[in-house]
Amino acid sequence: MKKRLKILYRASGSFIICFWFLVPCAFTQDLHFSQFMNSPLLTNPANTGFIPAADYRLGMNYRNQWSSIMTVPYKTMSAYGDIQVFRNRIETGWMGLGGVILHDVAGSGNLTSTKLYGSVAYHQMINAGSLLSAGFNIGWANKQINVTNLKFPDQYDGRFFDNHLPTGVALDANNINYLDLQAGLNYAYFPSDKVYVNAGFSAMHVNRPRESFFGESSNADNRIPIRYTGFLNGSFKVDDQWIINPNIYYSEQAQASEIVGGLNAHYNIDGAGESELIGGLYYRYKDAIIPMLGLVYKDYTFTFTYDVTMSTLKNYNNTRGAFEFSLVKNGFFSAGHSDRQSLCPNFKNSY
Repeated sequence: MKKRLKILYRASGSFIICFWFLVPCAFTQDLHFSQFMNSPLLTNPANTGFIPAADYRLGMNYRNQWSSIMTVPYKTMSAYGDIQVFRNRIETGWMGLGGVILHDVAGSGNLTSTKLYGSVAYHQMINAGSLLSAGFNIGWANKQINVTNLKFPDQYDGRFFDNHLPTGVALDANNINYLDLQAGLNYAYFPSDKVYVNAGFSAMHVNRPRESFFGESSNADNRIPIRYTGFLNGSFKVDDQWIINPNIYYSEQAQASEIVGGLNAHYNIDGAGESELIGGLYYRYKDAIIPMLGLVYKDYTFTFTYDVTMSTLKNYNNTRGAFEFSLVKNGFFSAGHSDRQSLCPNFKNSY
């Protein structure tokens, strides 16, 4: 009888490989970043072109997890970019176009995921202080695994796992591809230049693509479960020196869920809004405390976070969970943007 390969992703992004003497199937939870607010296109495609104080945005994210307990730590990287289009042609709205690439390598089997998405969204002003956005993306996904470094139950000799011993586990393919679809909605409320609130909801894998290293089986469901994500962001300008940004994020897939909440604060260093210091603290429910540090210099924002493990795993990794950083650049296509309204509170007087 053919063995089953089950891949389980924890909310914190790790995975465990288990082998069962059953029919083939697979369960996974998607890759993600603790800095969900700094990976906008992965969080919700309706964020595409939703750039409060710029014409375009470029960003990158990197996450390294569990290097303290894993010989081969999990590494997740992404790069994205999006622009606003038709801003001067549509009186009360605009469109956004963008793209994102996601790459992840996990574990001794080098389980490698590469995903490339193209994204489009439309943003419509409802009145002077409200904005409704809808977007979707379509992407290509590839996954591959190197089984030569994996150890299977029938390679256990009573004392050790010996991967030189023969195994009855046989994959039908170690490289798979599929099409992936995601859709989302956003709503933003900004009654003044000191208050901003944004809420969004998205669904990923709405086409339920099949993902398995084994062949199709009538007794197995190898379709990826839909992942539902919701978030709520706020930005409040206290005075000319401080802006407070609370955030909360919830995601659920295949009965696995994640809740991350907290806030960060921007301090105006030079008084002109050209240099800002960022400090914050977040908490992933039943998993980790996540302190944040960052710096804004002109159009660039660099942010660093560290996942301090608080679950029972801390007994093994000494609370050393993961580190993560993001780099974002916002920019304009021309210098003539002095009349541009910024939706979010900021330290600059005009754009």
